Amino acid sequence: MQAFFIILGALIVLVLGLFIFSLFLSPTVKVERSLVIPAAADAIFPLVNVVRNWELWSPWKEQDPAVKITYGEKESGPGAGYSWESNNRNVGKGHMAITESKQDQYIATNTDFMGMGVAKGYFRFESVTGGTLVTWGMTCNMGHQPLKKVMGLMMDKWVGNDFEKGLKSLERTVTQ
Repeated sequence: MQAFFIILGALIVLVLGLFIFSLFLSPTVKVERSLVIPAAADAIFPLVNVVRNWELWSPWKEQDPAVKITYGEKESGPGAGYSWESNNRNVGKGHMAITESKQDQYIATNTDFMGMGVAKGYFRFESVTGGTLVTWGMTCNMGHQPLKKVMGLMMDKWVGNDFEKGLKSLERTVTQ
């Protein structure tokens, strides 16, 4: 019986510690990756702005080539979007829509991944020596729940790796 109370006490201390730790964490998470792609912005921009082109470079399409994708009526720019559904738990299901598009400069998106809330995504295209600096980023609000805020600490690693793969795939697609 004494072992039970020791384990229970340790669990209570762990939960309290997690709660107190989470009070110091920001509910907003930002993930961003950049890559210089040796091409002009006008060659790269349509691969992101036209939602059907995401299949050519998306890191999630690579994880599950059998993912079911349903496109909206609009092909590109604000209002264009698609939904996906996959049996692969890393791909899951969700919806992405372009909310803003400035030719060869900037694209903003809203992504709802498995009903976890909307993440605000963006792509920036900046001319630099040797090509275009493409930045893919996102911000999301993890709320005030302690576990979600702690999970937010891992978002940079989880999503950042996918952003890096996607940017490299975007580079391969535009330079082939």
